[in-house]
Amino acid sequence: MNQNKIESWVKTRRDIHAHPELRYQENRTSDIIAKRLVELGYKVEKDIGVTGVVGVLQGKRGPGKSIGLRADMDALPIQEKNQFDHASRHPGKMHACGHDGHIAMLLGAAQEFAENPDFSGSVVLIFQPAEEGGAGAQRMIEDGLFERYPVDAVFAMHNWPGLREGEFAAHTGPVMASSNEFSVTIHAKGAHAAMPDLGIDPVVIAAQLIIAFQTIISRTCKPVDPAVLSVTQIQAGEAINVIPDHAVLQGTVRTFSIETLDLIENHMRKLCTEMCAAFGATANMEFERKYPPTVNTQEMANLAKTALETLNEVSEVHSNLPPTMGAEDFAFMLQHKPGAYLWIGNGDGGHRTHGHGIGPCTLHNPSYDFNDRILPIGVKAWEAIVKEFLK
Repeated sequence: MNQNKIESWVKTRRDIHAHPELRYQENRTSDIIAKRLVELGYKVEKDIGVTGVVGVLQGKRGPGKSIGLRADMDALPIQEKNQFDHASRHPGKMHACGHDGHIAMLLGAAQEFAENPDFSGSVVLIFQPAEEGGAGAQRMIEDGLFERYPVDAVFAMHNWPGLREGEFAAHTGPVMASSNEFSVTIHAKGAHAAMPDLGIDPVVIAAQLIIAFQTIISRTCKPVDPAVLSVTQIQAGEAINVIPDHAVLQGTVRTFSIETLDLIENHMRKLCTEMCAAFGATANMEFERKYPPTVNTQEMANLAKTALETLNEVSEVHSNLPPTMGAEDFAFMLQHKPGAYLWIGNGDGGHRTHGHGIGPCTLHNPSYDFNDRILPIGVKAWEAIVKEFLK
């Protein structure tokens, strides 16, 4: 692969890293992407899902299938600790998840497709906003993404620290969990702390409820069906000598299936109602389903694995790595289209040299940086997957 091309991809990646933009604010980033795609001869549409960009290239061999490739664009509200030249220039904002690298890989692939469009069908490049908690994939879909661009399958690729350079993962089945948030308000009866018999203590009820919630995972869910229920916040009272009249519990639930999520939510509601009633209190529970589980289509995961294994740069393609309880809004796209969400190894952090902050090179970390050495591997991976799908 031409070294000048690789250097240009690195330059683009580092420029985007230096100018991070939070969800639905990716205006500079989308302008850079749209301009580059136009230069390469793509049909380009901007502002899908607020700041999303779509580029379409028809192969020179005529009609055929259509494949969608997605890269996320947004940064995180994190203060970067790195001090290298391309560190964030915007305080409190940082590309701490590698979306800058995902953009650069897909733009690099866009260049390769444009220079050699020797295929039937079309390639649809989807640059998505607001993956970090903003459900940008869902927003693009609601804005008509798949009506305007009815792809036959859709793929995404995310860097994965700890997975070696040259390694990939193409899970057959769940890759990431669903992400859900809950808030329980217990309404009781306040009293003087020295006279608990005159009140109904919501703190004691909250403690009982937290323990009861854990029995949902240990005694209601199937042991072979992973799930997490974490109470992460407890808010109650203002004075040491006063029993408050209410308490609030907040937390998250993660599952790999909607059926398990339904089971957990139903049992949580039942416990809130009946346990609080047993103490003479009442409870309101709000349960917000944020992102569904990310589940690969087996056929598309296998296709990606087959394609990746043709590359000399790829040392291994894992199909049975444990999925993660993290969440990913590419799940919304996989609810509408067959496809696969792939991991590309970002290495063990050894690519970091002078100017990097102290600490591991993990995702959502103020010392993180995307590994530029994997840019050409990612570009070739996209080429191989498109070739395999459209052949």
